[in-house]
Amino acid sequence: MSALDGLDERQREAASVLRGPVAVLAGAGTGKTRVITHRIAHGVETGAYTPSRVMAVTFTAKAAGELRGRLRALGVQGVAARTFHAAALSQLGFFWPQLAGSPAPAIVDNKVRLLAQAADMLRLRPDTATLRDLASAIEWRKVSMMSIEEAARRGRSIGRLDAGQVAELSGAYETLKDDRHQLDFEDVLLACAGMLEAEPRVAAAVHEQYRHFTVDEFQDVSPLQHRLLELWLGERGDLCVVGDASQTIYSFAGADQHYLLDFERRHADATVVRLETNYRSAAGVLGVANALMKGRPGALELVPAAAAAVAEPPAVAVPDPVVVAFDDDAEEARGVAAAIAARISAGVPPEEIAVLYRAHSQSAAVLQALAGAGVAATVLGGKRFFDLPEVRQAVQALRASAVAPQQHSFLGAVRDVLRGLGYTDDPPEAGGALRDAWEARRAVLRLAEDAPTGTTMRAFADDLFARAKDQHEPVLRTVTLSTLHAAKGLEWPHVYLIGCSEGLLPISYATGFEQIDEERRLAYVGVTRAATTLTMSWSRDVDRAGRRPSRFLAEIGRGSLSEIRPSAMIVAPQS
Repeated sequence: MSALDGLDERQREAASVLRGPVAVLAGAGTGKTRVITHRIAHGVETGAYTPSRVMAVTFTAKAAGELRGRLRALGVQGVAARTFHAAALSQLGFFWPQLAGSPAPAIVDNKVRLLAQAADMLRLRPDTATLRDLASAIEWRKVSMMSIEEAARRGRSIGRLDAGQVAELSGAYETLKDDRHQLDFEDVLLACAGMLEAEPRVAAAVHEQYRHFTVDEFQDVSPLQHRLLELWLGERGDLCVVGDASQTIYSFAGADQHYLLDFERRHADATVVRLETNYRSAAGVLGVANALMKGRPGALELVPAAAAAVAEPPAVAVPDPVVVAFDDDAEEARGVAAAIAARISAGVPPEEIAVLYRAHSQSAAVLQALAGAGVAATVLGGKRFFDLPEVRQAVQALRASAVAPQQHSFLGAVRDVLRGLGYTDDPPEAGGALRDAWEARRAVLRLAEDAPTGTTMRAFADDLFARAKDQHEPVLRTVTLSTLHAAKGLEWPHVYLIGCSEGLLPISYATGFEQIDEERRLAYVGVTRAATTLTMSWSRDVDRAGRRPSRFLAEIGRGSLSEIRPSAMIVAPQS
């Protein structure tokens, strides 16, 4: 069996080109992670790649863990699948002692706290919110490879700190950090890049170790990350980048989509493959996405895969995407909650439903309305599943019980351990910490229920530890609430995208062309999370100053998006 089996024509073309430079322009839902992993597996099985000399770089530890897991499933071990920071930190930890004769500096664990101490030294008294914004500004400055002096010339004030005070406090922060022999998160990349530039033997060692590079989400690289990548590559061009310019939503953190858009110009001998066959979303959802991004730089024209190539044809017609207008935010929250409750009552699992929004503050009203409707929900972006106290306690108890004689079957023993920690067969009422804890313990029990026949308690506990390391988290059987940023990379059959009004999406402080364009891309990310149904809504906010519908709704147009009344949201759901 070949690693190229099961790929469509374009995916196969991308996975077959084993020598770079290669750019895979992969639209939402087109199988980019599949292409990345199968390309590496194909390179290994043909002898073109040695696994230990391949580095696959991505942006989150969770995505890196997913890459490792998929490669293992393809029989490939030993590939370095890491984030930029993890790779740079590993190299610093290895080479720094050889160069400096001392361990690498410690990493600052709280940038805001250190900034507060630097402010005290300068007799400045900025509030915590100002310090958080200053921390973000420092991060942006560093990943943009800009000095304190260059940033000061931009004349940007933060809170009550004028540009001069921002520069002074930034300098004091750097001094304090240096005195304590510490690096912050961005310094890790800067120090690694500086080491590679200044020390030819270090660069030679890295070039010898890693011969083939793959970079996922290339639209999100910053100038600093791109420079580090150039240093890792040296004179070689064995690079494969994968990305989608329409999903560039981290410009505030230094992401620059032009590295992807200009890849072919920078690399005249590049192979460019476009993946536009979408395996996730219904045709109507793709119509909304395409209308939203029509004419934008790098936009891909997504087309639905043939139904027979994906799954059995649906028993009923998939409803077209709709937009709903409400009088106020509370009515919007209640209307969405009622529609979700009806959908669940009709048999749709709650974990197949998501409510997406631009800002965290929008979640409170929806959470309250869902709890009132008896629907359990989880807000994405909180603690990781395996960091939850209930889960950590359960894993420790399961591991401890593995050494004791078992009185019951494996599944019965797991259930006994969880009951000893407070698990009950019947869940508490939706909403609140008790229900959240119950859902977490129930997820652990479901993992046990899904374990292969013959699994032992020790093997199950070890599997949980492995899952925690790779951030392979189980799906909680709750409705998901998420910001658009946090939802990137995820998908649900049924998506409710709320707050589609001017001031919320696009957000009020997005005023310039580039800022509005980024908000449009955020909306695109939200739309393309939906597999089957998409409901967009907005509130007129009639009791206050009033709102207008988002300009993005007009750009999409009624040809792709039908307007319905709130009462029409509660229909016999299509699952």
